[in-house]
Parts: sequence; C-alpha cells; structure tokens
Amino acid sequence: MSDLMACMPFEQLLNWIREEHDTKHTVFGIHRAYTADPSKAQTIFNRKLETPIGPAAGPNSQLAQNIAASYYAGSRFFELKTVQIMDGAELSACVNKPCIKADDECYNCEWSTELYVPQAQDEYIKAWFLLAFMAKEYGLGSMDGYQFNISVGYDLAGIKSEKINTFIENMKNAESTEIFKECRQVLLNHVDEFKNFTKEDVDKISPLICNSATISTLHGCPPQEIESIANYLLTEKKMHTFIKCNPTLLGYDFARETLDKMGYDYIAFGRFHFEDDLQYVDAVPMITRLMKLSSDLGLEFGVKITNTFPVDVKAGELPSEEMYMSGKSLYPLSISLAAKLSREFDGKLRIAYSGGADAFNIDRIVGSGVWPVTVATTILKPGGYQRLKQMAEILDEKGVKAFEGVDVDALNKVAEDAVTDKHHVKPAKLPGSRKTNERVPLLDCYTAPCEDECPIHQEITTYMHLAGEGKYEEALKVILNRNALPFITGTICAHPCQGHCTRNFYETPVQIRDTKLLCAQSAYDQVIDTVKSAKNCDTTVAVVGGGPSGMAAAYYLARAGAYVTIYEKREKLGGIVSSVIPDFRIDDDAISKDVALLEKLGVKILYNTEAPSVDELKKEYDHVILAVGAYKRGQLDLEGEQAVNALEFLENFNKTGGKMTPGKNVVVIGGGNTAMDTARAAKRCEGVEHVYLVYRRTKRYMPADEHELLLALEDGVEFKELLAPVKMADGKLICDEMVLGAADESGRAGVTATGHTVEVPADMVIAAVGEKVPTDYYEANGIKVDSRGRVLVDDNLQTNVDDVYVIGDGLYGPSLVVKGMAHAIKAAEAIIGHDISESMSQMLDVQELYNKKGILEEPSDKAEGGRCLGCSTVCENCVDVCPNRANISIKVPGMARAQVIHVDYMCNECGNCRSFCPYESAPYLDKFTLFANEADMANSTNQGFAVLDREKITCRVRFLGKEFEWTKGDEGKLPFGLADLITAVCKDYTYLLG
Repeated sequence: MSDLMACMPFEQLLNWIREEHDTKHTVFGIHRAYTADPSKAQTIFNRKLETPIGPAAGPNSQLAQNIAASYYAGSRFFELKTVQIMDGAELSACVNKPCIKADDECYNCEWSTELYVPQAQDEYIKAWFLLAFMAKEYGLGSMDGYQFNISVGYDLAGIKSEKINTFIENMKNAESTEIFKECRQVLLNHVDEFKNFTKEDVDKISPLICNSATISTLHGCPPQEIESIANYLLTEKKMHTFIKCNPTLLGYDFARETLDKMGYDYIAFGRFHFEDDLQYVDAVPMITRLMKLSSDLGLEFGVKITNTFPVDVKAGELPSEEMYMSGKSLYPLSISLAAKLSREFDGKLRIAYSGGADAFNIDRIVGSGVWPVTVATTILKPGGYQRLKQMAEILDEKGVKAFEGVDVDALNKVAEDAVTDKHHVKPAKLPGSRKTNERVPLLDCYTAPCEDECPIHQEITTYMHLAGEGKYEEALKVILNRNALPFITGTICAHPCQGHCTRNFYETPVQIRDTKLLCAQSAYDQVIDTVKSAKNCDTTVAVVGGGPSGMAAAYYLARAGAYVTIYEKREKLGGIVSSVIPDFRIDDDAISKDVALLEKLGVKILYNTEAPSVDELKKEYDHVILAVGAYKRGQLDLEGEQAVNALEFLENFNKTGGKMTPGKNVVVIGGGNTAMDTARAAKRCEGVEHVYLVYRRTKRYMPADEHELLLALEDGVEFKELLAPVKMADGKLICDEMVLGAADESGRAGVTATGHTVEVPADMVIAAVGEKVPTDYYEANGIKVDSRGRVLVDDNLQTNVDDVYVIGDGLYGPSLVVKGMAHAIKAAEAIIGHDISESMSQMLDVQELYNKKGILEEPSDKAEGGRCLGCSTVCENCVDVCPNRANISIKVPGMARAQVIHVDYMCNECGNCRSFCPYESAPYLDKFTLFANEADMANSTNQGFAVLDREKITCRVRFLGKEFEWTKGDEGKLPFGLADLITAVCKDYTYLLG
C-alpha cells in the first residue's frame, strides 16, 4: 500500500458517475442529490453562485471525485486544496500518516496537495467538466452556478515560480491545456449517449475556470510577505483575492480563556505562535490598504476566517509533534475573530468563513452576511458529504441575501452564543472509545455499536424502529426477548448503549433508554398477558437475592420452563434499586411491574426470608444461583469523627420519605453514581442549605455517568474538586488540596498534594466509597475465593461447588444493573443448556436508512426511532467519511446486506476511516482491498485482489497470508462470500477497474 493517490482518467470518472448513477442511483456513494434553484443564485466575483457553501481547501477538495461528490451533495463553492512549490513525493514524505483524526474536535497534520501541482491542476479541470455535465444531465442546477477558488501559498517567491505561475494562468484560462481538450473531446465522443447534455452544452463549458484566489501562508509569515502576495494577485494576476487569517489574531489570553471555559483545557498550545504570527495591530492597516487597492482595481477583496489552529500532540493523537485543530473547538475562535474584524471595519470587510460550520449554525453565519462558507470537519464525520445537502436546503429555506456588508450586531450575537453552544462546548466527561475489541471482518461487517456495547445485547435497532412506527406492543416484545426488567432498566440503566451510539458523531445519541420506558409504559397491559413459560424443562432453581440480577435470572429460567424460587430477606424485590436508589429516581410502582412479569411466569417469591445454607438449598433444588449483592459496607478512614456510609444514608432517606435533618452543611465524598444520588438526596432534606461533593480529581475524571453528574449540578450540588479528605473536626472537613498531573495511558490524570489544606463546612460527612463482596458468606458455604475475596468461577459463572452460580454485584463488586443481568443470562443458559432466546432482530428498510444519513437532528417530541441510523442493517461509516471515496459499498447478489471493499489506488492513508469504524480496526488496512495491479498489491500487506482478466474473472488474491491466482469456479481456495464479492466487482462495478 502506498499513500500516493492515483488520478483517474476523465473517461473513467465520467463512466463511473454515469454507470453508478444509472444502476445504483448514487454518485460516488452519495445517495441524495441536491437540486439548486438557479433563480436564487447570488453573485460573487462577478459570477453566479447557487448556494454559498462547499468544501474547504483540504482533503475534500483534492481529487476530482471528491469535488464531484461534494457538488452532487450540495456544494457550489469549492476552495481547492492549496498548491505550493513543494509537491508530490517530496511533500508526501513530510506528511506523517495517518494525518486526520475527526472523531470529536478535528486534528490533522497535513497541509497542501499531495499531488504534483500539474496533477492537481488536471484534477480541478476534470472536476470542472464533471460538474457541468452533472448539472445539466441530472438537472442539479445551472452549468455556471458553481465556482472554483484556488488556494495558493506559501510565499511570494513560490507563487511567482514557474510551477505555480503556470498553475494560476491555466486555472484562469484552461483552454490551451491538454486536459481541457481531452475532457471536452471525451464528452463529445459520448454525447449521443446522454439524455439531457448536448453538444451545445459541451461548447458552453467555459475555460475560464477560476478568477479568485485565497492566500494561505504558514504560521509566522511576516505581514509584509502576506501583503506582497495579495498585491501581486490583485495587480498582476487581476484575481479577486481573500487572505486567510489565523485565530492567533485574537491573542493567546483570549484563545486560552475561551477554550478553558468551554472544556478544552486539555488542548495545549504555546504563546510563540501568537507572538510570531500576524499581529492584529499590523493586520488592520494592511487590510485597509488592500481594500482600497482592490476597490481601485475593480476587484473584490476580503479575508478568509480562519486557518486551522496549531496545537501540541499530547496523547498520541497523530504521529506528529504538532497538529492543526479545527471543527467544534475552532468555531468559537473563528467566529469571534470574524466578529472582531467586522466591528473593526464596521461591516464593510467581506468575510469568507471556515471553522466549525455545520447544519446547526450555517443559517446564522450566512444570515449575518458572512459567506461563502466552506467546511471540512463536519463532512469528515459519518454522513460525510451527504451533510452538505441539509446545509444547502437550510439556506434555501432561509434565503441568502446579496452581500451589502456584514450585519455586525447579528455576527456579534453568533460569536457570543458560540461559547455556550452545546454543539461546541466539550462534555463534562471526555468521551471514551466507541470501538469494540474485535477486528473488522472481511465480510458482513455491519454492526450496531449500541447492541454490541449492551451487556445483554438487546435488539435495539429493531425495537427503536418499531417504537418509531408507534408499534409499542411489538417493540416491547422485542425488549422482553432479552431484557427481564424493562421498567427498571428503562428508568435507571446507565445506558452504555447510548455512549456508543453512532449519533454521537452527529450530535446527541438516540434516547434508547427513554424509548424503552415509553414502550414499557405504553404496551405493558397488552403484553403482560402474552408472557408465558415454555414447556417445562424439569429443573428446579433457587435464586438467593431478589435484586435486579436475581430477578433477571428468575425471569430467564422461568420463561424457559424451570421452577424458580427467589429467597428475598427484605419485604420487596429490587435490592439496591428499591432500597437505596432514591424514590425521586425510581419508585416502587415501576419496580412492581417488573416483579409482576416474574409472577406471571410462576416464579415463587419468598419475602422476608433468609435463605438457608447452600448445602440445604442443594438438597431441595437442582441448581442454586447466589445473587446476594455486594452488601458489605465500605468505610472511609478519616481522622476524628466517622463518616456516614452512603448506602445507609440513602436507605434511611427512602424509609423516611426524605424526612431527615443532617444539618445545614452536608459533605459527600466520592465521584460515582452513588455519590451523585446521595448528594441529590441530601439536597432534598429539611434544613440543608449546602451540599458539597468532594473529590480528589476534577469532574472530568469522576466515574459517575455524565447524565447523573449533570443532574447533581442542576439540583444545586456544589462540587469541590481537587480535594482529598483527611480529617473531620469541629463541623469541618479538612482536605489536602491536590493538583492534576500528567495523564496515564488510560487518559486518567494523576494527582499530587500541593501542601495546602482546605476546610469545608460539614455538619454531616457521607462517604460513597464503594461496597465489598460478602467473602465471609461465600467461605461459610464452602465456595472458594481469590486473594481479593472474590468468588472463583468458571466461564459459566459456576463456583467450585457443582450447580452453584454467583451473579451480580456479589461476583466482582458494584457494577451496572445491566451487567448483572448479563451474568444472569450466562448462568441461566448454562442451567437450561441453550440460549435464553432466539433473535428477534429485523433487517430494516435500507433506503430509509440511507435517507437518514448526513442529517443532523436533535431529540424532539418526535419518535426517537426516526433518528436511529439502524447500524445493524447499514453501517458504512468508513464509506461516508472517506474524502477520496476509497471505501466502496458493494451489493453482492445473494447477500442480504451490502459489503464494503477498500480501493487501494484512491487512498492516501489519511486514516479518517479508522476513527469511525466501530471495530478496533482501520478499514483502509483491514478490509478486503481492490488493487489496480499486481505491483500495487506487492506494495501492500492488505488482504485483497488485483483483477488480471475481468471477463474470465481471474485475479491475484491474498487471503490469510497466502497469495495465489484464482479464477471464478475454482473450488476451495476462497470462501464463497469472498468469491461472490470479487465476482460482483468484476461484473457489476466495472468502473472500479478503469
């Protein structure tokens, strides 16, 4: 594999577009085309522009197919990837790969085009023709409704060089170039095959490709150099000119304070860029002079806001020492600089914009008079180029006004709102990896990350779809297929599924937990009568403990036909959920509905009953499941007075209905979910004025779920971060002040004491420090434990005592309810000898799912099923996010779902697909790969094939470390699925073969 991309001939590109459009109804994988209304076109640079958005100079505007895909999806203004005197192999050798990481805020370590400048020129001219063809042939708009803007750098000497000068002149007028003549002739050769595009249309394609330029300079470029380049382009080249400005114009303090306030305190950058770059005091007079010069020349001049922002590589984000930040974290800086310059020039300065624009803010940016707007980060995320269609349609609906100056007040408000915009503020908790631990398979790699991450592997996409259609009964039946506790989990589950939802890469995860509860509440009465046991499996089981794990085990076993008895020492089931979790989070009525499911299945429940010993239980039952919980109370050792145990406090809170008087000042020590529950409960107690939550690190490193943390903040809990409790005395908690140190490999920052102490008022101190498994209980019943007192179990959770299993918190310590339920499934399946259920997963409507891609949409009063992307049927993140379209979705006859192959010759190893593949894999390295020829294949270690004879379907194949020649019909060398995939490529996707 090489990171040097191959440029496709124009005829191949044209044939690709035509065949894919006519047979697959897509263009370079884009499913929905944007159709412009030419009557709404605006004018800039004395040319028409149907909509003022498009790709920024970068990975999405480097190759002809990138530009064509962008146009089809909605772009009409194309800032072509920067050209400079260093190019091709020399430039590529300086760019470390992978070079893009866009899973949240975006980072890159690439710069100008990796092609040779003449190649880049040819790519842009080929794209110019392709767009004209698509505009007319597919009715997407006017043939002159789009514009190309060249980006040139990085110094005047380079721009004046023969290489760059030739590029500029040929882009101004390409008529004499060989590629222009070739593209024109290819269209003429095929003109009789087209439906709408005629010979006259070929003749109308203007050779005057570009009359505007954006100046891109390196950080630290002197102001005199920048001005000299602008002077040269305006006076010598007669080009409308924009100067790309850097966020460093805002000053270090503004940038640091803004990013810190928005949660980006971990992003590191030094003062030197701010000191070396163009200074604001120099920029203003320079811009003033250039505005006058351009006016005198009858040309347009403006600034492009902004360049990317250089930051330090601190956590191995990319293989470089420095990288460039963009996207959601750049937005508040870029829009603030735009507002500052607008104030400075009273709205008269024209501003082109790039820096975190997306469907959520495009209308306000353009509405303030700032356009054109180019984007990169948003279209590097799932949905990819398809996101442009939504942006273009938003602007169609709002309307774009002719430029008569920037609305300074409107832009100031946009900048003011940016620092609190939830789409740009970093979450309180840093997102973890959303990948599984598995390697992406060569075939059938579609997977729903939510279902993979759910410990009981519910068929989430299926019930979300059914709920979205209002089919709550069907949806609840799917939920009950693997979930024994729909009300408990629908109310208090920590929903790890949502943390892995692909929608996190769009905006907000699908509200899976809430939908589950909605289904349970809406269809419970209808569905409970359908709950029944299977044919008796002639086994008896005792479940000791009626918490969520024990309840779940009883449900799965009873449904399979076992006779189940639950021993519960309390007066009701639910365990910690009923006795400790505060009533304001979940009430007994919800828990009772889950209990009713057990009763419907015939489970015998012995309340207020201590279970006899394991030996005694084994005399009466075939199997015993111990679901006793982690009931050994933890204790925090402090000097002075003893802290109250959090579970004890919460249990009393529930028993008394919150009628407790802990004092004016309550301190809760801890950072987990129990600490949040405790603090919120204390806030509800009579006489309490302040509840302080003390933790030795910051909120970001607290183990609590972000949702629970935010609820505590909403309730008025006061967080006391970086404090380590030492002593209680005289109504005060004495704490050592801590400071964060470097993060370890897991990303968790260490802490060290500063030597200072802090006093926190404390009438009551409550410690939420975790509970312990009941080692004594296990040992008393002959069950072996490890050196940490935890039960030794086999893969089925069976102990050393035959037919005795341990599940839930009592196994490894406090954990999630749903993880205890997963234990219950494992033990139940070991007992009954088969799976607890058959799959109820449904394949969803493929076109409906494609129609959802690329649309940003927050939760609303509409059904959340409408936002679910149905990843178990269609994933294709790698297809969406590849700028070069090098990951291709292939429909293989006989296979229910599309397959994905990687096309080697289109890839430059940017690595963007790695960030979004739900597997611990990089599709550009790990998917079955199509090579252009045997030489390219020899230069790679990827598994894949090179077609030697497309008619006979003979290929050179690499599979499982072996290379061999294969012809369709050869038996045994390849699995049937891969053979069918290769055959489909050779028969139905010939345009991939050139």
